[in-house]
Amino acid sequence: MAAIIPRWEWRVFGSEFGAAEEALAALPPWSVEESDELYLLSAAGANVKVRDGLLDIKLLRDVDGDGLERWEPVMKTAFPLPVAEVARVIQALEVGPYALTRDAYSLDQLLAELVGPSGAVRPVRVHKRRVRYRLGGCMAEIAEVEADGRAARTIAVESEDPSAVMTVVHGVGLDGHANTSYPRGLAELVTGSSRHAVIDVGTNSVKFHVGERDADGSWRAIVDRAEVTRLGENLEHAGAISAEPLERTLAAIAGMVEEAGRHQVQATAAVGTAGLRIARNRDEVIAAIRARTGVTVAVISGVEEGRLAYLAVRAGLGVTEGPLVVFDTGGGSSQFTFGRGLQVDEQFSVPVGAVRYTERFGLAGVVDAGVLDDALAAISADLARIDGRPRPDALVGMGGAVTNITAVKLGLVTYDPELVQGAVLDRAEIDRQIELYRSRDAEGRRAIVGLQPKRAEVILAGACIVRTVMEKLGQQTLTVSDRGLRHGLLIDRYGT
Repeated sequence: MAAIIPRWEWRVFGSEFGAAEEALAALPPWSVEESDELYLLSAAGANVKVRDGLLDIKLLRDVDGDGLERWEPVMKTAFPLPVAEVARVIQALEVGPYALTRDAYSLDQLLAELVGPSGAVRPVRVHKRRVRYRLGGCMAEIAEVEADGRAARTIAVESEDPSAVMTVVHGVGLDGHANTSYPRGLAELVTGSSRHAVIDVGTNSVKFHVGERDADGSWRAIVDRAEVTRLGENLEHAGAISAEPLERTLAAIAGMVEEAGRHQVQATAAVGTAGLRIARNRDEVIAAIRARTGVTVAVISGVEEGRLAYLAVRAGLGVTEGPLVVFDTGGGSSQFTFGRGLQVDEQFSVPVGAVRYTERFGLAGVVDAGVLDDALAAISADLARIDGRPRPDALVGMGGAVTNITAVKLGLVTYDPELVQGAVLDRAEIDRQIELYRSRDAEGRRAIVGLQPKRAEVILAGACIVRTVMEKLGQQTLTVSDRGLRHGLLIDRYGT
């Protein structure tokens, strides 16, 4: 085999590639190729394939700090394969050992006598149409791929120079996706199983979810957690996100991205909500997140928040086919979605969030009855948009305040999303907890079983918002959804 210098590669599987696809479409194609190939897939993840009568092996030799992979071609041999070359195939696939009884093997003999009986190697027939370009000193391609009757697209950038590859990857926005080799991408395609991550950068907390989609299209949670970073600390007064909360948030997101990599997610989507919407330095914050973590945060509207939350509720609870209101209260805003069954009638966001009222009325510690009344009056005034609405058949609440109130009600020493999901809260319990928090300082609140310690300062404001929503919509009870924006984003971005 002629000497080939190994190249560093970044590859993404998906359906749409946004700015990356637009950048390549603006260039003249370097070449267009179609091929039929046979991949031999095993748990080892080696790139073993047959194309044009040649068996081709590439081995993963290195992965750098950016996740960039360096694949080295080690064999390209025509059939029949001498027994020594068959031994190299077995070694690359990390299967066997086998008793090799022939001096040489045809492709049919290799498949019938070694691949088939092992059960550890899956032959996958692949048709590719590749359009190649030159971009930033790299070779780039978009390919249409069909594997065992399942279709996908892939986009790749490769070069002998890893820094050139990463410059292109960052420049066209591919760094929001995981680098996925052909063997792993094809395995996920033919099994119908894939993993994706979503990050919700909120005013009070950053929420992280990794979901695995099975062949039947259902999602299974691999990771689901939140980290309170209080990104919006002092935002109400300063109008900008400060250095310390930004650093806390950067550290949290960096840890989540690293965790997503350990779980071999195919792509990570990240969105920002109220805090980033109103911060005058949001562009600088988004740039800092991207520089530190490689993730690009898309700031979404309050209406989009509501739509995604409604999607999550419908997928997780089913609930009524009659009039339904879903609300999600966070640190900086609350989102409302009014609908009936699967039909969304109205969505909007109001600047009513726990961090704002905590700072405005000093609700982080012991609060006297007069101050509490003032806070409730302000919340009621700011929620005037839901006044006079018809009483819905059902009210569903989500977000950190609602789920923490539920965990306190249930006395959960360890948070259990399965117990919280679908739980019912009534007004009497909300009133009980408001009094519980009002009479304690932050340290006293942290001793309450079920309450996330970092939420101690803002939980009173959150409970007041929940109570006011219930009162205005004429509801004595609400159903709790542990599924939130992040779950709706996962379904919306990566499919049902």
